[in-house]
Amino acid sequence: MDEVLFSPAKTPTRVAVTGGGGFLGNAILRHCRARGWDVVALGRTPRPDLAGEGVNFFSLDISLPENIEKLAEIFTGTDVVFHTAAKAGVWGKYADFEKANLTGTRNVIEACRRTGTRNLVYTSTPSVVFNGNAICGGNESLPYYSGKLSPYAKTKAEAEAEVRRAHSGNLRTVSLRPHLIWGVGDPHLLPRVIEQASQMKLRIVGDGKNKVDLTHVENAAHAHLLAAEALLADNPALCENPNGNGNAYFVSDDAPVVLWDWINKFLTGLGVPAVTGKISFKAAYRAGTLLEFFWKIFGVAGEPPITRFVATELSHDHWFNISTLKKDLGYAPIVSDAEGVRRLLENYAR
Repeated sequence: MDEVLFSPAKTPTRVAVTGGGGFLGNAILRHCRARGWDVVALGRTPRPDLAGEGVNFFSLDISLPENIEKLAEIFTGTDVVFHTAAKAGVWGKYADFEKANLTGTRNVIEACRRTGTRNLVYTSTPSVVFNGNAICGGNESLPYYSGKLSPYAKTKAEAEAEVRRAHSGNLRTVSLRPHLIWGVGDPHLLPRVIEQASQMKLRIVGDGKNKVDLTHVENAAHAHLLAAEALLADNPALCENPNGNGNAYFVSDDAPVVLWDWINKFLTGLGVPAVTGKISFKAAYRAGTLLEFFWKIFGVAGEPPITRFVATELSHDHWFNISTLKKDLGYAPIVSDAEGVRRLLENYAR
């Protein structure tokens, strides 16, 4: 691990986590509590169970302008805000993604400014640099996505850009881009893979040799805490950025995997047949084009079985260089791929 040269972090008196009831947000809450930090959390869905864990939880839609005052009230006296709340997904109305991801983020920034909260750690995504092509060892110099295939990627790119521009002496910001967060408690990614594979609906897209980064949820949470501690310690790499913008960092388990080999290893560990059927990228992309058209014209509920964005993501390399994260924050994964898979299989066996 690279040596990180800055003073020890000040002990925060209070931190706030938006999306605190979500998969990553909840992991961040656990890491904060383990450090003895006073934690408040926000989310749309009430979580009375968190009160028993020492978390003051507020049910609040941060994307509504009339809630900025309440949001500022919650942030008052807070040393660090972790903004993880977002609308994820591969399908839906652009306006819904814009409201949750862009307007919600603007409201968080405004609430921080009103209360003098000095440190904001924003949960971004590598999708902000999606370009339709393979990315092998990409770094933070990649340009933002500006296309139309993914409203999620576009609105997250716009939101991250606003967070980075908001960086100043009064509000220091860091944006983190964890790729494919997984682990025990994942409510979306792996359960969906298991369901489709069990029903023989899953197909390998492309040649099945593409490599991707994964990020165990504990590693993602660990990176967020490292960012907060670096801001609290006035780390010059984060707080004195010469370009005037807040830093952004890719986050991963630092061990790219062959996507379909990894999926099949997990499935067979559960006793689910491995995925062997294949479809070419071109065929999957064409199918995505037709299904998207059909879904839009006829207003079909739910997501299409395949979209152009998903076809591209499932068939191309997507892994990133995290050397800057290591250098600036001293990051190293705390859960290995092997350990993470072991925990998953053990959890599903219960």
